[in-house]
Amino acid sequence: MPRPDCGSRRSADLAGRAVALSGDIPTIFDAPLARHHRLVGSWVAASAPTATTFTRPLVRRHIERVFGAAVRDILQPVDLADLRVTVLGGGEVLPSALVVTCDSVGQLDLGWIEDSEAPLPWRAAAYVAIEEMLGRVLPVFGYQDLFDEIACYYWDGATDDDAARAALIACHGADEDDLEHKALPSTMNARRPGWMIATNVSPSADLPVALRQLLDRVRQSHDSLADMSPDCDAWHVDFEIVRDHLPGLEECSHLPPLTLVPVEQFACEVDDVGRHGMETGFMDVAGLYPLPDADRIDGWFASLRLSARFLCAVQDLLRFDPSNT
Repeated sequence: MPRPDCGSRRSADLAGRAVALSGDIPTIFDAPLARHHRLVGSWVAASAPTATTFTRPLVRRHIERVFGAAVRDILQPVDLADLRVTVLGGGEVLPSALVVTCDSVGQLDLGWIEDSEAPLPWRAAAYVAIEEMLGRVLPVFGYQDLFDEIACYYWDGATDDDAARAALIACHGADEDDLEHKALPSTMNARRPGWMIATNVSPSADLPVALRQLLDRVRQSHDSLADMSPDCDAWHVDFEIVRDHLPGLEECSHLPPLTLVPVEQFACEVDDVGRHGMETGFMDVAGLYPLPDADRIDGWFASLRLSARFLCAVQDLLRFDPSNT
């Protein structure tokens, strides 16, 4: 029985000849390089020159492999959070872009700060330093961010007990006689462990030398980032630009995916503010870097290295062993 007609030539006629691709085969198999491949490809050609001749599919894989290896080499020592780099193609109006996102969700492991018997001022010094600086790189929220969110959820934005009581009655229909059982700003603040409170921080001169050196490394590497121009900052986030490049994020929670708030003490509050994010996703962009031309890629990599150095310094601080002092 003869075979049905096919849109492509019979295989016996294809050997050793030019192949006419069927219209059913996606044109991506032989499409010209996209703009973001050409941009990154220019950087690859300059940084890793090769005499090899590539077909279009192979050159795409070569560009992705060389660029990906360079990124992994920088981020490999960082295990504080799971970071991912994506190259966006852009469009007719938008330039291509390099995006760093954070795939980790939940509380960061605070190590000895949270679970050791080290003196309270030591633990407070480490925690407050991390809380002040870590948001420069990672999408993370601290206690004040949580408190502000809860104030809007529970107390119509009130931050003192009297105003919160009035809001509970007026906005939530609470019975005035039952207010003693309701959470208030003062009762929430009272649940903070002492190491979360800045007034408990020990003066630098009173800290052990090893801890003081770790804190100095964190501050110095953070200062290097602070001196960086936004034009070469891999970790800069402009929310209007992010929405343009990643319109789906508009449906996500505005809350970052990571927190420095100890969930053991604030499980209910973290669950309340994080519920929307768990359902729709969090604002997980750590940095979005528009890429109008290939000349800016070296600056982006320099920023990535500085940030990795900062994150490694934070990791070393969290791994400090107070029993060895």
